[in-house]
Amino acid sequence: MTTPRSVALERLAYTLAAPVLVVAPNLYPDSPVNQVVQLAGAAGIGGWVLAAKSDEPGAGRKILRWSPLVLAAAIDIAAKNTTGFGPYWLDGLLAAGWAAAGYLVMPFSRHTRRRHRPALAAPAPQPAPAEAVEEPVAVPDDGADLLTREVRMMWENAGMPGRTHVVKATRHPGMRHDMTILLRASETGRPITGLSEDAVAAPFGVPSSDVVLAEVAVQPGRQGGPGWLEARITPDANQRRRTKPTDQERWTDRVAGPKGGAPGSELVHKTRDDERGVTFYRAKMADSTETPRIDLAKVCRGLGLPEDDSCVFVLIDGNEFLISAFDNPPLSQIFPATRELLTPDTKGMYVCGYTITGQPVKNMVFQHDKNAARHGLILGVSRSGKTQFFAIDMAAMSLAGQVVWLSTVRKDEKTTTLGRYIDRQGSNALWMARSLRAAKALCEIRADMPWPHDGQPHDYKPGDPRCPYRQLNVFADEFMTAAQDAEFGEFIQTDGDDLTVTGLKYGIGLNPAGQSPFAHNGFSTEMKDNLRQNSRPTIFNMGSPGATRKAAEGTMENPYDVPTIPARYSRTEGSAIERAMRGEADPENGVSTGGVAVIVLDNGRAVLMRSLYADFDTDLSELFPDEVNRLTDHEISELEKRGLWFDWNEPVRPGEFWPEPDEDDDGDGKPRQRGGGGKGGGRGSKGGSSRSEKVASPRQALEAIKSLTDA
Repeated sequence: MTTPRSVALERLAYTLAAPVLVVAPNLYPDSPVNQVVQLAGAAGIGGWVLAAKSDEPGAGRKILRWSPLVLAAAIDIAAKNTTGFGPYWLDGLLAAGWAAAGYLVMPFSRHTRRRHRPALAAPAPQPAPAEAVEEPVAVPDDGADLLTREVRMMWENAGMPGRTHVVKATRHPGMRHDMTILLRASETGRPITGLSEDAVAAPFGVPSSDVVLAEVAVQPGRQGGPGWLEARITPDANQRRRTKPTDQERWTDRVAGPKGGAPGSELVHKTRDDERGVTFYRAKMADSTETPRIDLAKVCRGLGLPEDDSCVFVLIDGNEFLISAFDNPPLSQIFPATRELLTPDTKGMYVCGYTITGQPVKNMVFQHDKNAARHGLILGVSRSGKTQFFAIDMAAMSLAGQVVWLSTVRKDEKTTTLGRYIDRQGSNALWMARSLRAAKALCEIRADMPWPHDGQPHDYKPGDPRCPYRQLNVFADEFMTAAQDAEFGEFIQTDGDDLTVTGLKYGIGLNPAGQSPFAHNGFSTEMKDNLRQNSRPTIFNMGSPGATRKAAEGTMENPYDVPTIPARYSRTEGSAIERAMRGEADPENGVSTGGVAVIVLDNGRAVLMRSLYADFDTDLSELFPDEVNRLTDHEISELEKRGLWFDWNEPVRPGEFWPEPDEDDDGDGKPRQRGGGGKGGGRGSKGGSSRSEKVASPRQALEAIKSLTDA
C-alpha cells in the first residue's frame, strides 16, 4: 500500500523540527524561532479550550490535533530554562520522543484522511456482495391526504431542507398550484434554522419570490414557536398579482414599499365619487406611532395616475392621510358669493371659500373665544385675488353690523367700488396714515366711553347689545409699499404696530395686505406675531410655489406641509417626449389660479381653498346690507376735537405730522420733519428726507443734529 503524500510530509516535518527544538533554545535563546514556537503553542491551547467548550461531537479528535503544537512549545520552554542540553541530554531525548510520537500518531494526516481518503490509499475494488432485500420500514399512517403525501415525497427527495418534516399541505381554494405547507423540525425541541425561500422553492420548481415564510401561532392541539414554520407557495396568485392586481395589492407592492411614495403605509379603502369626478385613496400607517412621509409624484406613478398638482392632492391627519385624484382641476371651479354664505353666525364665522374636497372653509369677523375683535393678514401678488377677498370679508363684517375703512396706495376700480358700501375709503399713503392715526385715537376714546347699563367703561365684547360702539375694521392694501413711503411710511408702520397690540380690546382690528410678511418689508416681528395669533392668515399666489410656502410658514407657529399653488392649472395632455420628437408646441390650456389661497386655520394647519367670487361687474349691493355702518356721534365728535375727523383726501395740514418751522427759519414755507411731533403721535421720518433745510445759524445746526439723531 502506498503511503499518502500528506502522511509523508507530516513525518518529514516532525523529523526536521525535532533538532530545531533542541538547538534553538540552547544556542540562540533570543532567536525569533523560539517566539514562533511559543506562539504556536498558545494557539494550540486556545484550540483545546474551544474544543472542550464545544457541544459538537469530535472534541477529543480536535484536542489530539492541536497537541503537537502545545508539546513543541513545552519542550522549547524546558530546553531554554535548563543548563546546557540538560542532564543526560534531556533536551534531545524530549525532542526525539516528540518526533516519534508525531511520527506514529499523525493527528493532522489522520484527520485529513478521515474527510478525504486519497485514491492511492483506497483499497482495491472488491466485488459487491449480493444485496439482501430489506423489507421497507412501516411508516405509521397519520391519515395524511394525497396532496400531503405527494409533498412529503418531493420534500424527502430534496433532502429534507432545513432538517424539517412536512406536517400538512393545504391547497388554496380555486388555485391549481398555490398551497400552504406546515413544517416542523425533525428533532423535537430544535428550532428551525437555515431554511430560506430558495430552499423551499427549489423542490417545487417555483421562483423564490413566490414563497413566503411565516411563523406559526400556537393553536389548541398543536404547538408553535421556533420549531414550526409555515410556507406559502403562491405562483398562480403572484402571476395574477403581477398582471391584474387589486387595489390593496397595487398599494402594497408599488406605494407602501421602502422605495415607494408612502413607505410603511396600508390602504384602508378606495372610493369613487362619479358626481364630483374624484377618486379617494384613504390610507394609514401600519405603525400608528409613525408620521406619513408622502412623495406625491411617486404615489402617482405607483397608482398609475398623472403627475399633476392641479388634480392630485394629499391631506394628512395624524397617522392617516387622504389622496384625492380629480378628473379635472377642482379649484378651477367658480363659487359665487351670496349673502347667505357671508352672513356670520352667532360665533362670528362665515363661509369664505371651499377646499378641494368641497368642504366649506370659514373665516371669522370677531374672536368669539377670546371675546375680542380680530385682525387679518392677506398676502399675494398682483392679480392673485386679494381685492376679491376684501369684498367678501368686508361684506361679512358689514352684515355683522361692523364699520369698515379701506385705504390703498393707488386708486383702482375695485377699491373705489367697495368705497360705496363701507364707511370710508381712500387711495394714497397720506390717507392710510390718517386712518391709522384716527383708529389709534379711537382706542383712547372708547376706553372712556360709558356703557348704558352701568355707566362704566368696559372692554369690547362682540355680540353684546349693551356695547355703545361698533367694531371697526381697518383695511390697509399694499401695506408693505405704504410702510416704505418716504414721507408717511414711518407713521404708518408705527401706528400699525400700536393698533395690532392695543386695538383688539377696544373693538378695532387691523387688516394689512401686501406681498411680504417679513420685517424688512414693513411687517415688524411684533405686528406679525399679533396678526398671526388673532387671525386666519390667507396667502394667495406669491409668484412661485417656494415663495408661497415661505410666506405661509412665516405666519405659522410650526412649519406644517404647505400646499402648492402653481401659476396656472393645466392638465397634462399626451407625452412631452413625443411632442418634442415631432416638434410640436405644448398645449396652452391653463386656467388662472386667481382666487386660490392657502388659509392657515386655528390649529396651524394650512388648507388650500378657492375663495368665493364677488363679481364687480354686477351690483355688489346684494352682498352688503342696505345701510352703511358708521361710527357713533360721540366718537365722531371726539375725533373732531382732536382734529382727526375731516376729509382725509386734503393736503397735509400745517403741523399735522411734524412741527411748523421756527420763526427764525429762512421762511421757505416747508415745515420741518421732526421726531415725536404732530397730533397723531409717532416718530418723524428717517434722515435724508425731502424736507431738508438750509443751516444758517448755530441754533438751526443744533436742531438739525437733534432731528438726525432722533434726540
